[in-house]
Amino acid sequence: MTNVIKLVNKGAPINLALAVIFDTENKKILITKRKKRAQITELIWCFPGGKINYDEELEKLLEEKIREKLGLRVANLGSIFAETHSKEKGKLYSVYCLCEFIGGEAKLGEEFEEVKWVSPEEIEEHFGSDLHPALKEYLIGLK
Repeated sequence: MTNVIKLVNKGAPINLALAVIFDTENKKILITKRKKRAQITELIWCFPGGKINYDEELEKLLEEKIREKLGLRVANLGSIFAETHSKEKGKLYSVYCLCEFIGGEAKLGEEFEEVKWVSPEEIEEHFGSDLHPALKEYLIGLK
């Protein structure tokens, strides 16, 4: 039975919850620069977040991950976009949530070498063509 479970799980995607943290006062979005390239997407700049399991409450979990990883307090306002990636190295399912910045001073931690607040128009400079057009359009609309 264990071999069957391993076989089924081998093709299962990694599930991620990612926070689009928006500072409503300054009209900026927080992005983070990884110390290492992402395994599947190979992105360097990213939205912070982490792996999720099916039995976890997405909204609260993402708020906790942001507090743990970056030292920031955010309010998760809900999901805004989802996408899948399927590459040689594996499969990925990402859910993006809009989070309102409440407070705190960003810390780098183990995963990131840089944290930056950028305007919605500057997002593409860091993500290039790797940013899905629908997500890009949504982010540019944040005011």
